[in-house]
Amino acid sequence: MKKAKDIMSTEVVKIQGSATVKEAINLMKETGLRALIVDRRNEEDAYGIITETDIVYKVIAYGKDPSTVQVHEIMTKPVITVNPDLGVEYVARLFANTGIRRAPVIQGEVIGIVSVTDILRKAVF
Repeated sequence: MKKAKDIMSTEVVKIQGSATVKEAINLMKETGLRALIVDRRNEEDAYGIITETDIVYKVIAYGKDPSTVQVHEIMTKPVITVNPDLGVEYVARLFANTGIRRAPVIQGEVIGIVSVTDILRKAVF
């Protein structure tokens, strides 16, 4: 059975919670990514995530200025994480049960990100 580490994307870009949403948008455009991991402030802190959907639903939809809203104001934290050895079926079930579309793969630190697209495109059924 394939595992999260077999199908995850290893291209992960981090951003600070204190960055502006405008900076997040620019970083997404530059990298072609649909989500950024919000870095921990320290070892005890949790990772967060900011997605295209967060930006559209929480900033654009309300006419807020992305250059005045900070990432930490709209991110999801703590983020639901996946163990690299978790079977793809269980990743899919986790996504179904929580309604999320992507999650960072963590082994001490973020080593990848797995999404519903990865499950469909890379898993063998």
